[in-house]
Amino acid sequence: METIEKNNYGLVGKNISYSFSESYFADKFKKLGLSGYSYRNYDLAHIEDFKELVGEDKNLKGLNVTIPYKEAVIPYLDKLDKKARKVGAVNTVKFTKKGLKGYNTDIYGFKKTIKPHLRKHHKRALILGTGGASKAVAFVFKELGIKFKFVSRTAKKNQLLYDDLDEKTMKKYKVLVNCTPLGTFPNIEEKPAIPFHLISDKHLLFDLIYNPEKTAFLREGEKQGATIRNGLRMLELQAEKSWKIWNSK
Repeated sequence: METIEKNNYGLVGKNISYSFSESYFADKFKKLGLSGYSYRNYDLAHIEDFKELVGEDKNLKGLNVTIPYKEAVIPYLDKLDKKARKVGAVNTVKFTKKGLKGYNTDIYGFKKTIKPHLRKHHKRALILGTGGASKAVAFVFKELGIKFKFVSRTAKKNQLLYDDLDEKTMKKYKVLVNCTPLGTFPNIEEKPAIPFHLISDKHLLFDLIYNPEKTAFLREGEKQGATIRNGLRMLELQAEKSWKIWNSK
């Protein structure tokens, strides 16, 4: 007899066939013995398609949101959690009786993952990229008292260009977090244009990407003796936090 799925969850993004979330939650539902539960990828060409998605599936209970829609999804929501409002980015959507509520569990995942690797000399950080994920990273650094600068390809106030990353800057900023999609499967040889020869064993390189396990960004840092960390544990933690939110009263 066919199981009717009445508890549907999923991931909203663009070009997300590489995502681990679908298999992660499928395994989770199996371990918990939950029948009638599904988690699937909703690959949207445009964020405008979000409205149709949530309107047509009456059994949707929760969604995760990834690149490039963490900010763009906000106008489609009825309410934001306090931290999500402060950050200005959403990666978790809960379906409630009063409408759609947005949360940011990237904050929790990133903080729990990076904290054990921070040392006394990790006082300043460079955040590579300025998208939705970078906002959660910046929020965590504020909480931890770590000064930071965003690095981008375009010039803006209080923002560095990749060309600005000289020896003095690289010595000053010992934590580097890649929030760009550069290096994601299948384009695994791509990496942010930073001066890797100026990386030392005092640096900590964190990549939000988890596929491949060791990106070109992390490989180059490792060659220079830096501490490296990928985004897999962060993703697992934020997924578990999302699950708790979806199942909370």
